[in-house]
Order: sequence, then C-alpha cells, then structure tokens
Amino acid sequence: MSERETASGGVVRAAGAPISWGVCEVPGWGRQLDRSRVLAEMADLGLTATELGPAGFLPPSPSRCRSLLGGYGLRAVGGFVPVVLHEPRHDPLPEVRATMRAFREGDVEAVVLAAATGGEGYDAKPALDAAGWKTLLANLGRILRAAREFGRAVTLHPHVGTMVETRQEVDRVLGGSAVPLCLDTGHLLIGGTDPLDLVRAVPGRIAHVHLKDVDAALAERVRAGGLGYTRAVRDGIYRPLGEGDVDVAGIVTGLAAAGYSGWYVLEQDVVLDSEEADPARDVRASLAYLRSLA
Repeated sequence: MSERETASGGVVRAAGAPISWGVCEVPGWGRQLDRSRVLAEMADLGLTATELGPAGFLPPSPSRCRSLLGGYGLRAVGGFVPVVLHEPRHDPLPEVRATMRAFREGDVEAVVLAAATGGEGYDAKPALDAAGWKTLLANLGRILRAAREFGRAVTLHPHVGTMVETRQEVDRVLGGSAVPLCLDTGHLLIGGTDPLDLVRAVPGRIAHVHLKDVDAALAERVRAGGLGYTRAVRDGIYRPLGEGDVDVAGIVTGLAAAGYSGWYVLEQDVVLDSEEADPARDVRASLAYLRSLA
C-alpha cells in the first residue's frame, strides 16, 4: 500500500523519515527514540522506505544499515547531508564523495544536501557575500560532476537556518547552478517560497520531495524574526498533511502531471518531551491524507 496512483495517473511513493519521530541531528532537540521503535512503527504503518536520519541513528556500515532496514521491510531512499558549501577555505568534496560512496554501497538513492552554516541548529544564519555565493555555486557544480561517478542522485534542500532559505536564495541557486531541488514544502513556505509556485515554474528541477504541512501564522512569525525555528517546531508549526496551510493536493497533482516519479517523504518535524508521545499517529494521518489524493 506504499504506492498509489493519483487521479492524474502519477504514482505516489510514500516514505518515512526519522524526524517525524523526533529523531534529529540538532543537540538538545528533544527525546531521541530508539531506532527499533521508529523502524517498527514505520513498518506497522505499511511504509516500505525511509530516509536515513542523522548520523548515529542507523549503523555506519552501509551493509549493516541495509540489512537492518531490510529486517523491517524498509529500504533507504535518501539521506539528509548538511555540508558547508560557501566557505572558500573549506573543500566539501572529500566529505561528500565519502557520503556518495557509502550511499552507493548501501543502495541509498539520493544525497539530500543542505547548505549548512557551520554552526549547530537552525535558529540563525549569517549573510552570504559575493565570494560565498561564488564558492557555494561552484561547489554544487563540482558535487554534481562527482555524483555521476557514484551513480547517486544529488539534490539541494532549501532549509530554514541554512545558506539557502529565502525565495531570493532559492532563485539564485536555480539561476546559478544545475542542481536539482529537494522540494521541502514546509521549509520553503517558512522561508517565503510557495512550493506550488516551484512545481508550476520549474517541475524539471524537482528530484525529491519532503511533504510537510504548515501553520502559516507560525511560519510568518518565524520569517519575521519574532519566533525561533526550534521553538516553532515545539509549538506545532508542522501539521499532519491536510491540516495546515500548504496546498498539498495541488503540489502532488502538479508533480504527477509533470511526470514526477520520485518519493514523497512524509516529514512532520516534532520535538518530543517523553517516550510516551505517539508521533506515529500524525504520520498515520498524513499517510491517509496522501493516499486519499489517489
């Protein structure tokens, strides 16, 4: 039941993500659930694929990771890889090449890059000058060329608190590089980009999708600087699909009409306070909504 056909003829391939269970790379984010619980609940929901989650959540050995996921009937379709791309004195390519090599050995499909600031968390970021932009765009080109060697898909994930967050920054990447995008419907909206606009304007640049729904009022407070991103997640900025202000139906329909055949990763980032929380409930609701679009 992980793949359903939409009314427009496209196939919806749904995958899970550990962040929907509160598992996050940011120090102090919240309660970090055991991977056995997270993977078992994904399998119970009928999911057959997931993203990897942060370093340390799954075994570092590609073969052990693939074997562990297989035991739950899951495969890895991508991994979030925050990398400093804008610093002229830092070469990200060795790190990214090592990740691509591990993804090839572990049969992980997509490297989901984020243009990291170099700091921890996503509540602030520095301004990027002309030299930083030149370096960032050049590094994206180098990474794309390296990806061909390893046979991995590479996408750039516009993300709150990274060097590519706002609509102006997204447009600069689109105009200055050939890198495909990870369409994260939540981070884009919070950063000031309507994700449906991108689906209509540049569907060919979208190679991976993170589906989120968002409380637009909280998003506006984050965008205006009156509310920190981490606090907004704790306050429930992300909603189950169909319960927020993102036009999820329009996005899925538009992508299907454009021939998108990739994965829809269900991501409702949460901060958990205890192991008694039930994050699978919201994932179940999101999955039911996504299937209802068929």
